[in-house]
Amino acid sequence: MALGSLWTSCKKDKSPDIASGPAIRTVTASSNAYVTQLFEFNPAPGQFINTPIADTVAAQGTLKTDQGLVSLGAFGGYIILGFDHTVLDVPGKDDLIVYGNAFPSFAEPGVVWVMQDTNGNGKPDDTWYELAGSETGKVGYKTNYSVTYTRPNCDTCSVPWTDNQGKTGVVQTNIFHTQIYFPIGIKGNTYTLTGTLLPSSNIDLSDPLNITSTAFAFGYSDSTSGGDTMDIANAVDKNGTKVNLKGIDFIKVQTGIQINMGWLGELSTEFCGAADLSILKK
Repeated sequence: MALGSLWTSCKKDKSPDIASGPAIRTVTASSNAYVTQLFEFNPAPGQFINTPIADTVAAQGTLKTDQGLVSLGAFGGYIILGFDHTVLDVPGKDDLIVYGNAFPSFAEPGVVWVMQDTNGNGKPDDTWYELAGSETGKVGYKTNYSVTYTRPNCDTCSVPWTDNQGKTGVVQTNIFHTQIYFPIGIKGNTYTLTGTLLPSSNIDLSDPLNITSTAFAFGYSDSTSGGDTMDIANAVDKNGTKVNLKGIDFIKVQTGIQINMGWLGELSTEFCGAADLSILKK
């Protein structure tokens, strides 16, 4: 944490049903409730990047548990993980829980994406669907939002960024974390992250000594102490159209807000683990 679509509600008969083809990996006695495989960790710049809580070891530490901790950095930083079975959509119930390290008055909302293994190859190379939340379609919500980060001129310099809306800014360095904020794993001088931008209307900067970031009503990770539950039925495609998924095999969690909170630094979603609620409750 910082030191720190439009969801078109469609009638069922008009919603694309893409779940009839993919095979369902059924739950067995050996199935793990938690995510079991790390596929990708691609953080944005931030004050915890290039430290032990924002590297691949930390990312691996979020498997098979709700007690891991990895920082995703500023807007767009993400982690992709897989389950050892298909997490089914249970009608009328939440299906997933995603753990972060939020606490009362300070949330760092992350957008959650889901994917079913349509081609059956065990890799997250099919289509991602966003889980629509309470902020979907509101002022400040933007899909296909991209930010390009540029390697700064010095190790202690803030990291410049530009977005696809013509805006610029920096991931500001602070006195509490003096390491390089630009990920050392990036070989080039720039890289671009794309995702859904959430409004920053939940953040109150009016009192610099008591900055708050309240949780949105529902649908985002790193918002509630003890984890945030998600309903696969809220999945939408790139056009914001609701889709019918029988289940999902992979999830992606991605920092959803781009903001500089002064001495607290950037807002950076943290990920601690994720689980299938239907198994977790047994």
